[in-house]
Amino acid sequence: MTRMSREIRLVSRPNGIPTAADFTLARTELPPIGDQEVLVRNLFMSVDPYMRGRMHEGLSYVPAFELGEPLDGGAVGEVVASRAAAFKPGDAVVSNFGWREYFVASPKELRPVSRDVAPLSVYLGALGMTGMTAWAGLNLVEVKAGDVVFISGAAGAVGSVAGQLAKLRGCRVVGSTGSTEKVAFLREECGFDVAFNYKEGRVFEILSREVPDGIDVYFDNVGGETLEAALAALRVNGRIIACGAISNYNTERPRRGPYNLFNVITKRLTMKGFMVRDWMDRQAECEKELGGYFRAGKLKNKETVVEGIDNAPGAFIGLFHGQNVGKMVVKLA
Repeated sequence: MTRMSREIRLVSRPNGIPTAADFTLARTELPPIGDQEVLVRNLFMSVDPYMRGRMHEGLSYVPAFELGEPLDGGAVGEVVASRAAAFKPGDAVVSNFGWREYFVASPKELRPVSRDVAPLSVYLGALGMTGMTAWAGLNLVEVKAGDVVFISGAAGAVGSVAGQLAKLRGCRVVGSTGSTEKVAFLREECGFDVAFNYKEGRVFEILSREVPDGIDVYFDNVGGETLEAALAALRVNGRIIACGAISNYNTERPRRGPYNLFNVITKRLTMKGFMVRDWMDRQAECEKELGGYFRAGKLKNKETVVEGIDNAPGAFIGLFHGQNVGKMVVKLA
């Protein structure tokens, strides 16, 4: 039987913030599944800020998206048909075949997950690469009890998990975000000690007021002015976790670097960048810790859910307008 699937393709390389015109919704006919192959229907797919970098042409730390081809990214789905012993119909699996409704893959391209966890989209958030990114970042600079940790983009997918994990380690946690609603989310649901709206003043002045004695760790998801503020607020021997820089992802011209980078020298700071894929050898350790917290109700998985693959580009674009609280996911089925 012929099976059709809808998928989102990139049709032009964005200038600045992407627009709907940069994407198209296409129908494609799937090949029949062969020996040792599996047919999967996606239930949820992830949209993430890092995908913006893949829309540029040329070499980067991950391959660029090709024009006219379907995009890819994290997804969780269910097996519809299988000719591989490792999977049977009804199994839940995580893959990197997002941005499409159905796909055919080999078993090695799929990771089984438990249906006992609900909703299954949590495997794209707190129990997925998002959660692992937060966990890896904190381990990168050995965040410990008593540290004062400042997190930018704190109400986003990674930031909200990082803040909760830092609290579980006994830290005092400070977060910046972009709305009153998100400030309330950080304080009331994630347990942040301090949360503020960066749009209400200069970040350094707010930090000086809220944490006058300074911070020990900065978890950077934003870059730009907020990084400058953190460089000023960090104590001697402070640490910076360089995770993302969403404020710069859509700039058409390079911005100047932090004016106060000399603080790295005078304060003897450590700044470390990382890619979550470099931590895959510790994935089982991470999943055990985060899964335990989640099952015990100590780790919340906040989501903003958009319905329908046709709305996936809008969900992605919404990331750059602050439309998500927690993880942005697209429900496909």
